[in-house]
Amino acid sequence: MDWEMIEQRLLSLLERGKHSELRGALMMLNEVDVARFMETLDKEKLLLTFRILPKDISADVFAYMSAEQKQTLIESIGDNEIRSLIEDMFLDDTVDFLEELPANVVKRVLQNTSESKRNLINQFLRYPDNSAGSLMTIEYMELKRGLNVQEAMSVIRKTGLDKETIYTLYVIDQARHLIGSIALRSLIMADDSVLIDTLMNTNIISVKTLDDQEKVAETVREYDLMTIPVVDNENRLVGIITADDVMDVIEEENTEDFEKMAALTPAEDEYLKMTPFQLAKNRLPWLLLLATVAIFTGMIITNYEDVLNKTAMGIVLTACIPMLMDTGGNCGAQASTLMIRGIALGEIEFKDIGRVLWKEVRVGLIVGAVLFMFTFARVYFINKASIPVCFIVSIALFCTVLMAKSLGCILPLTAKRLGFDPALMASPLITTIVDMTSLIVYFSIATSVLGV
Repeated sequence: MDWEMIEQRLLSLLERGKHSELRGALMMLNEVDVARFMETLDKEKLLLTFRILPKDISADVFAYMSAEQKQTLIESIGDNEIRSLIEDMFLDDTVDFLEELPANVVKRVLQNTSESKRNLINQFLRYPDNSAGSLMTIEYMELKRGLNVQEAMSVIRKTGLDKETIYTLYVIDQARHLIGSIALRSLIMADDSVLIDTLMNTNIISVKTLDDQEKVAETVREYDLMTIPVVDNENRLVGIITADDVMDVIEEENTEDFEKMAALTPAEDEYLKMTPFQLAKNRLPWLLLLATVAIFTGMIITNYEDVLNKTAMGIVLTACIPMLMDTGGNCGAQASTLMIRGIALGEIEFKDIGRVLWKEVRVGLIVGAVLFMFTFARVYFINKASIPVCFIVSIALFCTVLMAKSLGCILPLTAKRLGFDPALMASPLITTIVDMTSLIVYFSIATSVLGV
């Protein structure tokens, strides 16, 4: 049965008032699919369906709902329902959705939360946005050193039900310093009398509470971790970050990079939920900046009007300008895209700039030589230009390709070194810079050869 048929059946049960059957059908679905179904409902049906859900899964479904629907529900349900919902949710999910709500709604939620959980939420909300501390959860499984396997399993059975994950267990000392980790399978396979100190891995990969979320994602990806512990400056365990949160970070960072590479100001909301005014506001700053920079391109062409107007082949030279600029921009975009991706994956660092530049120079020589011959033949046979003009256009294109490849690898690495996002040095900006420099090279060669 495909999703459309499932959705139609659920809607039919809801409209006919078959609440008991609807409850049973919803319980057969994954929480993500239940949240997906509820995305299609209006306010009244959304509230009814949410109240039909069993209490033990309603919090899980709530965590997967959109920010708008979460706000609608919080504004519609009673104080007791809010209290029950927040108590059943994992702390990191609670913090995530509170960060998306207006201040008045957050105030109501906190007013209907137990004092202990409210203090924890406020503590998490004080961490900087996009930091490890703002991502972590405190629902992790910890064990005190000195326990044997039987004692450790007893602790897991007593407290593990309320933990977000128990697959990796963290060992701490009396001062809560993180001293090791144990995979659950190691405990299961070991004899009851074995001390966990002999089973734990002391070579722990961890992050600090103030580390940027991008660093967290890079660390998890590099070491293939399912969870990563978060420690304070004194190496005391304060929380963990799970793989599902890291995947959200990766998606968010990739989306942000794509938007910057397309000369867009990163947006917080989904495209279909944004107004035309919001979309225009995200695009205009970059468009105005690039349009301003493009003025210099026009000034360069104007400065060399003698080459274009007072030479016999001025029309051919003018006709070749778009080809020169487009090829240079494309070559620069190719190199910068590879650099930005390599930097994001941790494959390329600023210390590699020499090796990268030498490689791109060699690529530029190969590509430039092929394009030189192609352009020379094209201008000679199609544009019927003289040999000097063919040479001017071809050698200018060769130099442009070489320069564009070099700038495409240098600028993103330099931006990263200076603390800027390398994605800023993507296609639109690279193209604009290469346009100006390629024209200067083009006309410099033309004036030299033609003697203007």
